[in-house]
Amino acid sequence: MRVIICEDNLVQKEFIYKEIMNYANFHEPSIEVVLCTSTPDDVLTYLDRYQADCYFLDIELDHHLDGMDLAVTIRKKDPLATIIFITTHADRLKLTFTYKLAALDFIVKDTPNQIASQVKEALESAFVKYTQLGEVDSSEVIQIKIGERIKNIRLQDIYYFETSAIPHKITVYEKNGYYEFYGRLKDFEEVSSSFYRCHKSLLINLQHVNELDKKKRTVTMTNGAICDISFRASGELQRRIRD
Repeated sequence: MRVIICEDNLVQKEFIYKEIMNYANFHEPSIEVVLCTSTPDDVLTYLDRYQADCYFLDIELDHHLDGMDLAVTIRKKDPLATIIFITTHADRLKLTFTYKLAALDFIVKDTPNQIASQVKEALESAFVKYTQLGEVDSSEVIQIKIGERIKNIRLQDIYYFETSAIPHKITVYEKNGYYEFYGRLKDFEEVSSSFYRCHKSLLINLQHVNELDKKKRTVTMTNGAICDISFRASGELQRRIRD
């Protein structure tokens, strides 16, 4: 689960970061903080290229965008994201219902002796939601296990799968990186109508095909990768791309 923190109080930001990392290190290695910042601009820049799963957002940011505005943008980009608000003024929490942001939890700064437990409880709830999403909503995400880590990957973010040099393992290449895990290509062929087995060792996402070279029998994906096409799959692939 990828976590982003946006908090302009440096002491609070560092405290929340340490609490999340401590919990991840001792309890759940699937959790990682991918961005810890004081400004919404950094979050928006990150989201131009990548995605996160859980956001800790300060409502009262010293910026022309406050935490509510940032949450609205996040929610438009990713309806499945988990949002946890941090605030000094509990009465501001009523606005989250006005904005229809469906926040998972709230952390109130005026109870400093409880912040650590609030962060932990919010993180636990977020991870339960994250795990359940991967188990239940197969139309949106796949869930893979990498060692002791659990990772949800959105179908729309996947470029392709490839068999690994290590027996019984495959590698998935997606928007946020690539991961090797135990599995078989055929287990994912029917997950999405956009997935196509173009080669015995490759399963591509047709939504990310950028160019088809009929002569060389290759496809170039939107991430720049070049994938081979078998002779048998060539005709069907051309038809699927045309359709």
